[in-house]
Amino acid sequence: MAPPLTVPPGGSRQTFLDVPLHTDLETLDAHVAILGVPHGMPYGPAGEGNDQGNAPTAVRAASDLISEPLDHWDFDLDGTLLDGRDVRIVDCGDVAGGPDDPGGHYARAEQAVRTVLSRGAVPLVIGGDHGVPIPVFRAFEGRGPITLVQVDAHLDWRDEVGGEREGYSSPIRRASEMDWIEGIFQIGMRGVGSARAQEVMAARDYGAEIVTAYDVHEAGMASVLARIPAGGDYYLTIDADGLDPSVMPAVAAPAPGGLTFHQVRALIHGLEARGRVVGMDVVEITPSCDVNQISAVAAGRLMTNLIGAMARAGRFGGR
Repeated sequence: MAPPLTVPPGGSRQTFLDVPLHTDLETLDAHVAILGVPHGMPYGPAGEGNDQGNAPTAVRAASDLISEPLDHWDFDLDGTLLDGRDVRIVDCGDVAGGPDDPGGHYARAEQAVRTVLSRGAVPLVIGGDHGVPIPVFRAFEGRGPITLVQVDAHLDWRDEVGGEREGYSSPIRRASEMDWIEGIFQIGMRGVGSARAQEVMAARDYGAEIVTAYDVHEAGMASVLARIPAGGDYYLTIDADGLDPSVMPAVAAPAPGGLTFHQVRALIHGLEARGRVVGMDVVEITPSCDVNQISAVAAGRLMTNLIGAMARAGRFGGR
C-alpha cells in the first residue's frame, strides 16, 4: 500500500473552523479542501526546518477567532459564511513528511493537489514558506490558462539561491516557466528583498505586471483589478509580508507600507466577481513572531472571504 499523501494535523485544534477531517483524498467529496503544506525547500541542510512550518497549526488554532460558529453573521460577507448554501468544506490535513525530506514533501504536495483538483474541489493551502506553492502550481498542469496573482512585498523571481531553485525566493520565476500560467500580476511590492536588477528585468521581460503597494494606496485596488483579464481562472498566492506588519506582524521580513486587510479582501472579492479563483495559498506566517494571533486570524479571514465569495457566486450549487 502506498504511504498516505496527507496526515491529520497536529495541535489542539485538529481542523480549520472545525470542519470535517478527510485525509483519504481518493474518496474526497467536497467543494473546498483545506490543505497544510508545512515544509519548503531549505537554503541549507535539510532537516532544520523553519518556524513557517508551524503556520498551518497556528491558523487552525485561531479558528475560534476566525469564523465560529459558521451560522453567525459575518459583516465581511454581509451574511453567514455559506449564505445558506450547501457548501462542503473539509480539512485534508497536512501533506505527509518532514523537513528532512523536502523533495519528497514537494512531490506529495503536488500529488495531493492534483488529487484534490481531480475530485472537483478548490484547494486552499496553508504554508509553509513561499517555496511551497511551487508544487501546487505544478499540480495545475493541463488546467490552464491560469492568471497568477501574487500578493507580496518581494518579487520572488530568483532563478536560484545557493544552487537551490525551488526555495522561497523563486516561486514566481518557476511559475513563469509553466505553460499553463498565462499571466502574472505581482501586487504589493516595496522595500528590499532578494531581487536584483536582473530579476526585475527578467520579470518585466516576461510581461509580469508589477504593482507596488504605493500604486495600490494611491489608485486603489479597483484600478489593479481593472488590469486583470476578466472571465479567466485565477490562482492567488498571498505572502503574509505583502500585507502591512500592522495586519500581519508574524513575518520574517517585515516591511512598512504594505497592503491593508481591506485591500486584499477587495482583491479576493474582485477576482471572484471577474472570473473564477481556482486555488489560493497563504504562506510565510512565522507564528513565534505573532501578536495576539492576529496574523493567523488575518490569514483565516482571507480564506473565509474567498469561501464566502465563491459561495455567493453560485460556484457550488443552490441553497
